[in-house]
Amino acid sequence: MSDLTHTLRLKKPLAIFDLETTGVNIVRDRIVEISVVKALPNGTTEIKTRRINPEMPIPLESSLIHGIYDEDVKDAPTFKSIAKNLASFLEGCDLGGFNSNRFDIPLLVEEFLRVGVDFDMKNRRAIDTQRIFHMMEPRNLGAAYKFYCGKTLENAHSAEADTIATFEVLQGQIAKYEGVQVVDEDGNVTEPIQNDMAVLHALTASNQIDFAGRMIFNQKGEEIFNFGKHKDKPVLEVLQKEPSFYDWMMKSEFPLDTKRKLTEIKLRALTQR
Repeated sequence: MSDLTHTLRLKKPLAIFDLETTGVNIVRDRIVEISVVKALPNGTTEIKTRRINPEMPIPLESSLIHGIYDEDVKDAPTFKSIAKNLASFLEGCDLGGFNSNRFDIPLLVEEFLRVGVDFDMKNRRAIDTQRIFHMMEPRNLGAAYKFYCGKTLENAHSAEADTIATFEVLQGQIAKYEGVQVVDEDGNVTEPIQNDMAVLHALTASNQIDFAGRMIFNQKGEEIFNFGKHKDKPVLEVLQKEPSFYDWMMKSEFPLDTKRKLTEIKLRALTQR
């Protein structure tokens, strides 16, 4: 038992858990650490945290986020070796987490299935605190207008009202955050917020090549496909090895912008020969 107590009204144990992983692909990636707070109906808790050898290299970009490197887990047990004990610890528990319905639970179930351990979700409730957060604290323009400007957005969804509100929100954000450094989604510290459009562009720009996001830049700055059978493969490599893929995309229902960007990449490659 731990010193952590709770006031949740429970009829069965609730296991709140979080995973650190090699990446975010449910099929390909593996768990490198799991931590569980098991809340019991009597108000007490049990906490278990375990490093796991994923039996694959941990990508540097993932290690920079969670701070776990290959060296840290080389002597840790594999998921297969702890799976039965973990399933026993979670027996009869509902599950919860932050973004757990979309990521942690699917990945945990996938890991159990891979090693042949039965982990049935049919009689378990799943509580995702992120969903509650987003429902109770909306992240829409009206909420931003209230937060940064202290005003209620009237005539929401009329183009002019929304445009003026967005204009005021931007000024409010700069006033609130100017000089504050930002940590991006990959854990990198960016330049501080400034009243400078070049800085704000660099901060908010995505890694998309086309607006639909069918092609993106990877960590190395390479143009890669972001969908289908060639996902994560360099665009130029695919076009060289499978020229018909270009023709298929040009004839399929992709946005014109996507087709234009793909053509630009192809023509650039031809001119560089």
